[in-house]
Amino acid sequence: MQVFRHLEDVPADFGPSAVSAGNFDGVHRAHQEVVRHMTANARSFGGKAVVVTFEPHPYRILRPDVAPKLLTPLPVKLELLEQIGVDAVLLLPFTRDLSLTTAEDFARQVLVNVLHAREVHEGYNFHFGHKAQGNVNTLAELGKQCGFEAKVYSEMILRGYHVSSSQIRRLLEVGEVSRARALLGRPFSIVSNPGRGRGYGHKYTVPTVNLARYDELVPADGVYITWLRVGSECFEAVTNVGKRPTFREESFAIESHLLNFHPIELSAETELQLTFLKRLRPEIKFPSVEALREQIAKDVHKARRYFRLEK
Repeated sequence: MQVFRHLEDVPADFGPSAVSAGNFDGVHRAHQEVVRHMTANARSFGGKAVVVTFEPHPYRILRPDVAPKLLTPLPVKLELLEQIGVDAVLLLPFTRDLSLTTAEDFARQVLVNVLHAREVHEGYNFHFGHKAQGNVNTLAELGKQCGFEAKVYSEMILRGYHVSSSQIRRLLEVGEVSRARALLGRPFSIVSNPGRGRGYGHKYTVPTVNLARYDELVPADGVYITWLRVGSECFEAVTNVGKRPTFREESFAIESHLLNFHPIELSAETELQLTFLKRLRPEIKFPSVEALREQIAKDVHKARRYFRLEK
């Protein structure tokens, strides 16, 4: 998959193309439906399937006080888009100057002049241009003027939930990882590295791994059944997300207890991918460390049973 980081990076003879523009945070089931149809159509006329997206998220420039934490940081988003068949991503640096671009200028300058779009695929609630002045009706009219066809997708509802990035965030914020999984089309996961300052040696021989500070979205505080990928190896795990209130000095941590553990190579640079499968319980303060240990044993028993049933 090609990644163009500025309009000037796109070759003059690029295209024809089928295009979809948006934030694509989460690359959830509704995004996937649009992209798969767009890709199939592009193949049918010998064109390129192109996603236009922005970095950083526009709210981080225009409304930083309410900017959402991301479901999928940029590297993950690009990987997911490549997996579902996108040929190229135009990653536009989002600035205040870009935010002043009118809907018509965006259509003419980006979609037509640069990408030579033959089709533009968008969800029913798509808005674009300065102050979100353009919608799907605007897009269809500009398409008639500029020579592309606007294809609009209706709202997707699954299990009574509207499939959207904001809905998935709301579910994760209350720990509903199973429902979020249904809307995403895959379990929710985060990618990080081991927490620093733990004195990791060449071989790591303790079955508990802490993730480094992670600033994007994580599920609500609680205990979860998870997978933890350490480099190229995957472990079954029970993970605590939260402040560990049983201990005197509370501090936020994401700590995973590996069930099928064996000594592993681990450094501060090792990539960890933590995948959330099921929430076991909220995080609570126990009267003693011994009571906490007893509860952890119960959590581990439930997790082992879950993984046995999954096999």
